[in-house]
Amino acid sequence: MRYLLGYDIGSSSVKASLVNVETGKCVASDFYPKKEAEIIAVRPGWAEQHPDMWWGNLREATASVMQKSGAGKDEIAAVGISYQMHGLVCVDKDQNVLRPAIIWCDSRAVPYGEKAFQTLGEERCLSHLLNSPGNFTASKLAWVKENEPGVYEKIDKIMLPGDYIAMKLTGEVCTTVSGLSEGMFWDFRNNEVAGFLMDYYGFDRSLIPDIRPTFSEQGRVTARAAEELGLKEGIPVAYRAGDQPNNALSLNVFNPGEIASTAGTSGVVYGVNGTVNYDLKSRVNTFAHVNHTSEQTRLGVLLCINGTGILNSWMKRTVAPEGMSYAEMNGLAAQVPIGADGISILPFGNGAERMLQNREAGCSVHGVNFNLHTRGHLLRAAQEGIVFSFRYGIDIMKGMGMKVEKIHAGHANMFLSPVFRETLAGVTGAVIELYDTDGSVGAAKGAGMGIGIYKDNKEAFATLDRLAVIEPDEINRQAYQDAYGRWLDCLKKL
Repeated sequence: MRYLLGYDIGSSSVKASLVNVETGKCVASDFYPKKEAEIIAVRPGWAEQHPDMWWGNLREATASVMQKSGAGKDEIAAVGISYQMHGLVCVDKDQNVLRPAIIWCDSRAVPYGEKAFQTLGEERCLSHLLNSPGNFTASKLAWVKENEPGVYEKIDKIMLPGDYIAMKLTGEVCTTVSGLSEGMFWDFRNNEVAGFLMDYYGFDRSLIPDIRPTFSEQGRVTARAAEELGLKEGIPVAYRAGDQPNNALSLNVFNPGEIASTAGTSGVVYGVNGTVNYDLKSRVNTFAHVNHTSEQTRLGVLLCINGTGILNSWMKRTVAPEGMSYAEMNGLAAQVPIGADGISILPFGNGAERMLQNREAGCSVHGVNFNLHTRGHLLRAAQEGIVFSFRYGIDIMKGMGMKVEKIHAGHANMFLSPVFRETLAGVTGAVIELYDTDGSVGAAKGAGMGIGIYKDNKEAFATLDRLAVIEPDEINRQAYQDAYGRWLDCLKKL
């Protein structure tokens, strides 16, 4: 029997999954810690984690899946890694970590990225980086350089969280084009490390690790790591990607016109673009997708909406009767007509929204009639408002030349609601496909592609369980468009 081992290095936990090569099915998975991992916040807006904590949790998760599955260490064919994006890990020449990692939700570098954007020029940054330097990894390194010069002087290499885990496994320090692009270190126009941004910040090129293809042998498990993890020495690490590109891979999203979406507390729409393009207002982010190469343009366009599922959970706490489940809320919402008889809800009550050009619009309810509307109307309007925010962001993506024909999603969170998925299909005209998968399983299959066990994504994901297909409702299409039009008018008034 042969297995593929996948890791998903999150900020709340590290998950490991073991996938049977022949069946393509996950045979065991587990995550650590069981309580949400600590995030160090020395000051407001700061967020750090110790990389050795990730490694410790990975060790625990590995031991668990090996024990649960009964797999022998000789049966592991390859390892794949998914990881929290935009973090910064600094190591010295002996591969010792010099300071805690500055992770994705740390905002201290915002002024550095904004100054670079203005000084270098918006058009230059967008046309080369496809984004503003923003609060990404390069700007975080600029903060370290200015505020911790003693640390900066000792840095031999900088890494993303997934690069660090690969280094711990293999002893080799390397990265990918996809990883460099998410850190704002990649120049898409010249197809090379972004020298102009490195020069602006005063970074030496030697800080950038060797670059390897996303799907390739990126090192082999060392004797030391094998002993720590209970694995066999020499297993290839054959895939790594940030969590959002990897989520798309997990849902078999590789080609232009395909979209991966999640809708938990916040919502993500991640679409694949086949041409180099960017949003002039920088309302979405663009990175190299897992299958992007110099010969084949595949860019992941990432829209993140803060106010999505958090609105639905607020409705559960404050509008729904005590004890009502989400399934019961969905049933009540389904009894109300499309458009909620004129109620529109803007779901932007969870901070500034990037797609609204970093405006903090707030959540607002429009069109309530005290003689007509009920709790069910509010519940439906909330779900529709979340969907309409997705549609608004998808239209930005379409303005970049993207086609949106099919939306892939995991069967979880807001996608458990028939009202939500039917509204999304109805208002976008896209087919929605729901799957049973997660990031660590996707990383395992990515490793299988990396060592050639699977010849391509079609073979790797041939056994992906598709749970449901939701086609656009053509009969009610106009009703959905009318409801979206009313919602859009409310947004424009703000």
